[in-house]
Amino acid sequence: MRRVEHIMGLPISVAGDAVLPGEAADPVFAWLREVDARFSPFRPDSEVSRLDRGELTEDELSADLTEVLRLCEDYRVASGGAFRVRLPGRGLDPCAMVKGWAVQRAAELLAVRGVRRFCLNAGGDVVTAGGPWRIGVRHPTRPDRLCTVLEIADGAVATSARYERGDHILDGRTGRPAVGLLSMTVVARSLTEADATATAAFAMGADGIAWAAARDGCEVFAIDAEHRVFRTPGLPLAG
Repeated sequence: MRRVEHIMGLPISVAGDAVLPGEAADPVFAWLREVDARFSPFRPDSEVSRLDRGELTEDELSADLTEVLRLCEDYRVASGGAFRVRLPGRGLDPCAMVKGWAVQRAAELLAVRGVRRFCLNAGGDVVTAGGPWRIGVRHPTRPDRLCTVLEIADGAVATSARYERGDHILDGRTGRPAVGLLSMTVVARSLTEADATATAAFAMGADGIAWAAARDGCEVFAIDAEHRVFRTPGLPLAG
């Protein structure tokens, strides 16, 4: 089974047990399209945009958006303000949390429908089950090369870097682009955790390497602005 759709501005693919019908992926993509419609800050009728304009109170928010905003606040506090979804002069933008959270939920939809082995890939951020799956991490300055290959059975991998969208990750403490790292890859139990940790660590700059490595259940592969490579001892490198 393999299927690809373009949602949330990303190619999202699912590969899994060939014996299962293609309909197993239908709820996954329906959920991701729903998330895009409800939480995109670029859609004027989304729940996020309506909240940002003051048309909704906290008591009127959906349980899902309440959860996302709570997670955003948790990471803001944990990162000392480097991870921030509302910067001065900018609107509310929880995209840095929404993607990983939504794709993790999508992976859970596959699991409850009996898909035991799958790889769900959202623009290079991956959730796997029933592996091993080999996950390549793109080299930050050489697009035709990989800088490492990981082997993941059940878990998630997320990378934050500048090579796809330029200086799009801002340090919430300064409002300026984060430039201390070239790439930050985090392996964790869930993509919610892996993606948010990678983004927050990248926003923190060089200090983010030790911060991410110290988080429970996280393994790290990072390249700083001086092209130095850092990795934690438990990083699941492919043989």
